[in-house]
Amino acid sequence: MNVEAYIEEKIADLSPVYVNLLNESHMHAGPATDSHFKLTLVSAQFEGKRAVARHQMVYGLLREALSGPVHALALHLYTPQEWAEVAEVPASPQCAGKNH
Repeated sequence: MNVEAYIEEKIADLSPVYVNLLNESHMHAGPATDSHFKLTLVSAQFEGKRAVARHQMVYGLLREALSGPVHALALHLYTPQEWAEVAEVPASPQCAGKNH
């Protein structure tokens, strides 16, 4: 199973109402392949939880990938109400080594 499929399978436990998983490995210097990801996830299970608790929930589900192939994971985690108000996430910066 590839890394993206693994992530998508694991986060299904959060019953997401919206998921956008981007492989941003191409934006980083070096031979990074399937190692840098940006995940936008909207779930009612985040209701009443602070950002740290939300991150811990996702990290717990993705423990295996984070200890292996995934080097970086940008998380943008919202409740459905928060997502209705925001509906977009910030762009990821280019890796400093990529452009030098």
